[in-house]
Order: sequence, then structure tokens, then C-alpha cells
Amino acid sequence: MSDGRRSRGRVRSVPGFTLALMLLATVGAQAVAFGAEQARVPATDVVCGSQPGERQVCAADTSGGVTLLRSVGPGACELGRTWGWDAAGIWVAEGCGGEFGLGPTAPASFGSYTPGRGFKLADTEHGDLNFRLFTYVRYLNQMRLDESFTDSFGVTKEVQLRQDFQLNKAQVNFFGWFLSRKLRYLAYVWTSNASLGQATQVVVGGNLSYSFNEHLTVGAGISSLPGVRSTEGNFPYWLGLDARLIGDEFFRPSYTTGIWARGSIFEGLDYNLMVGNNLSQFGIDAGQLSNTLDTVSAALVWMPTTGEFGATGGFGDFEGHEEAATRIGLHATSSDEDRQSQPDTEGYDNVQLRLSDGNIIFAADLFGPGIQIDEATYQMVSVDAGLKYRGFSVEGEFYWRVLDRFVGPGVEGLPFDALNDHGFQLQASMMLKPETLQLYAGGSKIFGEYGDPWDARLGLNWFPWRLQVVRWNVEVLELDRSPVGALSLPYPVGGTGTVFHTSFMVWF
Repeated sequence: MSDGRRSRGRVRSVPGFTLALMLLATVGAQAVAFGAEQARVPATDVVCGSQPGERQVCAADTSGGVTLLRSVGPGACELGRTWGWDAAGIWVAEGCGGEFGLGPTAPASFGSYTPGRGFKLADTEHGDLNFRLFTYVRYLNQMRLDESFTDSFGVTKEVQLRQDFQLNKAQVNFFGWFLSRKLRYLAYVWTSNASLGQATQVVVGGNLSYSFNEHLTVGAGISSLPGVRSTEGNFPYWLGLDARLIGDEFFRPSYTTGIWARGSIFEGLDYNLMVGNNLSQFGIDAGQLSNTLDTVSAALVWMPTTGEFGATGGFGDFEGHEEAATRIGLHATSSDEDRQSQPDTEGYDNVQLRLSDGNIIFAADLFGPGIQIDEATYQMVSVDAGLKYRGFSVEGEFYWRVLDRFVGPGVEGLPFDALNDHGFQLQASMMLKPETLQLYAGGSKIFGEYGDPWDARLGLNWFPWRLQVVRWNVEVLELDRSPVGALSLPYPVGGTGTVFHTSFMVWF
């Protein structure tokens, strides 16, 4: 992108963020007024609950419709996925539990809270409005990294060593249903404050979806391509706080605008299919996108023993499964990418096509004078497997990536027809104290044509309120020639050595 485009992007981002804050204040005030007018407590007709890994049906007359008045279980209640109704009654699953009202309408309510699902600002017969916030404060110390690195072409580059405090990210979510409980909306403002001044420091986005039943939900808007496990929608329930291992960061796709279908084929077997604009659209305007719509990503996840892998599908066994929970996931992504549709180096979600030494393949003259790759095809497959049992977890993933079909001036002089890289990551964790203290370790390695970088980590999570919505994370990283990095991440491109960072997170 030109400097002019980036400048215009910054100008747009400031009033957008201000408008979002004004909207938050206005909605809050209106919700308080609404709550005062609707003081009557709604009547509960049926209470129905489940535990993680099970499905329960509660007999009820559902002919006039059902309303979820409030959630009372350990898991999130999402219509069509973890609760619904049919002629037999109301069904709940995966820890969802709730108080339900029967009939075509339900009294309005205000002010309830569900951990991980946020605060309910309004609930009427025409729709509801919920508010949720994700943010964390981070201390980062990279002073023990090497001050420079030499890439596979013999070029020595400096590494910026950082030590700072940051309110690293803040995400404000508004979500709910409108007119039909099967029609869902999500709108959000997401800031990456470590990238202040960048065009994508503030992102405003969202999506719409319609849930026909537990087998099919369709949606459109901004979402993550399900090309690896960490982009299946389990953020921020990772072991490390908002930071992947470098192997996952190197291979994965990202967020884009598109359409998708997801659901359960049968109990314990889920699918997710998305068609999008490109691998990562943040920082990219519509004029920079190709018109081929050939970015396709899919995931198939089998959970053979319990039919679930935790209420959030995240990493680690915070729930403490009494029966071993297992999963096997298969992911595939294909996308034709071009130089113009790649985000800036410090873009909000810094996913680019890189060599395993950290160089971006679209860099001019990287492979020799006069050689410029303008277009390339990305194809990636990953397989993951995991086990959770009584607070212990072991989870791993293997990746294969091929870059080929290169187009651009001088590409006939490239020393290869395709770039083949593969790698893996492995993580393990244990709850030292149930629902309170979690120890974890992990590592990843990339086997690339331009180097074999690796990393390892050791960390501790403390959940002071015995809920995953608040935690203090402490982590030590050991890096060897990291091929990925960004200002929002704890590691820079080329980093070799030790990194320490600690964060305090709120996610309600």
C-alpha cells in the first residue's frame, strides 16, 4: 500500500473508535432506563441443565415457543448449538443450563451476566443486546534476544529489542439476536494498541448468522478461516495469552470477509467450511482484493470419547474432565494470494507468506536482481489431536504448506517451482489447583527450505476467581530465529534468545 492509503486509513480509524465509545455510552444509558421500566421479574416455567460432554432433554410444551430467560450452567448457551427445542421438549448440551419461559412472548429482562458471554443489556420479545469486553495489560522484556540475525541470503538485519508496558489489546463486542432467536448478529471494535499510528490499529467489524438447527448455521461477514485449530473460534481460551507458538503463527490463515456453514454432522463430529476474500483482510481495502473468490478453508473435528472437548473447545483441561475427552481435527486451506493483498509488516493481524527465515516472498529482488513474485498459491493442510483428563492435557498439531504457481517478472529464474515447508507444535498442561492454577509447556519447529527455526515456552496461569474470564499469565519463551513477529506479539522476526512477558487479562 502507498503511504497515502495508510494515512487515510488512520484518519478513518479515529472517528470510528470515538463513535463506538459514544455508542457504548448511549446504549448503556438507554439500557439502564429500559431496565428501570421493566422491573417485573420474568416467570420461569422450566429449569434444564447439562454437564460438559452430555446432552439432556427436559419435557415441556414447546408448541408456543421457548425463551431462554437466563443462563445458570457452567457452559455457554447458544441457540442451535448448545440448546434448542423440539416436540419432545427443551434440550441442552455441553454444560449449558438455563431457566426457560414457555409461550410466544416473554417478559423483558435486564442485567444478567454469564461468564464468557458478557452482560445482557436488554432482552425483549423482538431481540436482545449483550456486551462483552476482552482486554489485557502486558509487560514485555526482549532484552535477552540477540541484537541482529543473518537470513539465509547472507543479509544481516537488526532486531529491535523492546521492554515496555502496553494495554496490548481491547475488544468491545455487542451481540445477540433480532426478530428470531435463530438470527444472530455480532459487532465489535478491536484495538491493537501496540500498533498505535498504524492503519489497522483499530478494526471495526462483525458478522450475521442464522442457525437452522444444531446441524447447520450459515453466516456472512468477518470470521476466522478454520485452517488450524487456533482459528476454529476458541480464542482467547489458549494456554498462552493471545500468543501462538511460532509454528502455528507461521503456517496459519487468518481473518477475512466471507460466507460460511458450520454445525454438527452427528454427535461428536463437527464441520466448518468458509469461502473468503483472502488469507487476511485486515489493512486491505476492497480495491486491493482479487476478484476470483478462491480462498477456501475447511475443518472436520471428531471427538470420539465424550462428544465434546470442553465448553469452549480451547486448550488445556480447565474443566477437569472425569472421563477422558479426545479430539482429532483435519484442516485444509487454499488461496491465490498476490502482493497487493498482503497486510503491512506491522498490520493488526500479521499473516503473510514468508520463507522459513522470515523473509516475505513478495519482497522485490529477494531471489535475485529483477525477480519479483507478484502472485502465488497457498495450500496448507494440518492435523491435530488432543487429550484432556482430570486437569491434564496433551495437544499437538502437524502442518504441511506448499507455495507454488508463481507469477511475476523474472519468476522463470527462481531456483524452485514450489516451496515446501512443514512443521509441528506440541503443548501440555496440568491444573496444579483445580480451576485456579495451571502450569503449561510447549514448543514448535518448522522444517523449511530456508531454515529450521524453533521455539519453546513455559508458563503459568492463575485464575483468581476460579473462572477463565480473569487470569494472570506469566511466560518465558526461548526462540531460535523466529520467522514471524509483530508489535502485538511477544516475539520479533529473527528473534533468537529469551523473552519474558506477563499479562493480566479480563474477558467477560
